[in-house]
Amino acid sequence: MPEAPLARERVATNGIELAYVEQGEGEPLLLIMGLGAEADAWQPHLEAYRRRFRCFAVDNRGAGESSAPAGPYSTAQLADDHAGLVRALSLGRVRVVGISMGGAIAQELALRHPDLVERLVVVASWARCDAYTAEVFRSLAAARAALEPADFTRLLHLWIWSPGYVAGHAEELHAEQEAQPVRPMAQHAFEAQCAACIGHDVLDRLDEIRAPMLVTAGADDIFTPLRLAEELHGAVRGAELKVFRGAGHAHHWEHPDEFNTLTLRWLGS
Repeated sequence: MPEAPLARERVATNGIELAYVEQGEGEPLLLIMGLGAEADAWQPHLEAYRRRFRCFAVDNRGAGESSAPAGPYSTAQLADDHAGLVRALSLGRVRVVGISMGGAIAQELALRHPDLVERLVVVASWARCDAYTAEVFRSLAAARAALEPADFTRLLHLWIWSPGYVAGHAEELHAEQEAQPVRPMAQHAFEAQCAACIGHDVLDRLDEIRAPMLVTAGADDIFTPLRLAEELHGAVRGAELKVFRGAGHAHHWEHPDEFNTLTLRWLGS
């Protein structure tokens, strides 16, 4: 992660203001981050993607420098936010990569605005929340409200990283846990995004998606377990599934070179 936030542009969409980072040249690529994160979290991927694509990494509603109205939010609403950005910037059909909650938003974007989506990569995501995963999000929201930031980040790390990664990156993770956030997210906005995660349920509609889809997952993901990615993959005709063995929810950060190579090849097809 860079020490200073990446420079933002802004666009009015769906009744709010969305902040985004633009880098690179080429065909447009929309990058949708997950729960509680902002555009800067794309940095390990932007370094590769911007060489091939004109990238738009967005602060979701509630995060970063985007508007944070009262919730709850929904993935349909968040998808409409992004559709408005694509239309406001006259981008036409875009390629999309969505991580975790961003993958859920990407599904709704492809369903609600099929004219805007060329192809998509859905990372560490789900088509509908089961009882376990809904409880994970409720617990995460409650923990963030109750804990000090460093303690919350420590807990989050245990959910998103694999045991092997935690063991091999203890110093780096400890430094991240102790670091003060540049732009702390409001608790009401975090809870509103958690509600969007819990409420996401498009399983019965996924066969309507016509855009080519690649689903990636970590075999050791305890946050959104592999079975959810398999359910998502099985519901979309022609979708492909790549499982990162020995990796967790954040498999895209655990194996950035492999992930970037795979997704660049897919996006460029």
